[in-house]
Amino acid sequence: MLHLSNVSVHYGPFRALENINLTVEEGELVVLLGANGAGKSTIFRTISGLSKPSSGSIHFLDQNVGGYSPDRLVQEGIVQCPEGRKLFPQMSVQENLILGGYVLRRKKNEVKNLLESIYELFPILKEKKDLPAGSLSGGQQQMLAIGRALMSKPKLILLDEPSIGLAPLIVEQVFNVIQEINRNGTTVLLAEQNANAALKIANRGYVIENGKITLSGTSQELFENDDIRKAYIGA
Repeated sequence: MLHLSNVSVHYGPFRALENINLTVEEGELVVLLGANGAGKSTIFRTISGLSKPSSGSIHFLDQNVGGYSPDRLVQEGIVQCPEGRKLFPQMSVQENLILGGYVLRRKKNEVKNLLESIYELFPILKEKKDLPAGSLSGGQQQMLAIGRALMSKPKLILLDEPSIGLAPLIVEQVFNVIQEINRNGTTVLLAEQNANAALKIANRGYVIENGKITLSGTSQELFENDDIRKAYIGA
């Protein structure tokens, strides 16, 4: 479904990414593990058209999408849920969700049905639909950010650090929802530092360090790797 082949990104003389090879098959839940500043967000920005690759190619559903604009990539089915959520805090929960369905704005019935499906997935958002997004707790804001991303009916959702700043119990709830989204047919690429939680729900994973993929394998293989356990799981 998604294939990055030898993708590099340079900012002037600085190499943010170097020869990234990464594949996500349709229906998979794949995790990208790495510390802060390792290059996870740059990979996501490059896939979603916000950063341009210096070299290499990005294919999505057999199309070379490397030069596509971010809005066109949303129309093609790639949506990013950014780190830090990037909600509109003064706007209501429902207004934030409706903005997520902007590419479907002419299909009012479809937007209405999507809204109902988001409220089924996140009942707390229906309860608080008229409140400002900024009044929600951290966990509720993360659910809203994921819900907003789902409003454009993505084929592939990029989730950038969804567990950051959340209490362990809320992390578990969010990851259960991510698993459910994947089971319902949306392919997921998840960037995470919380390897323990991420590897429990992922099919496969990649490890990125200093802008390079250093390791890949099944979740089980990565979970049992001593270096991974020491670096990311604390065992």
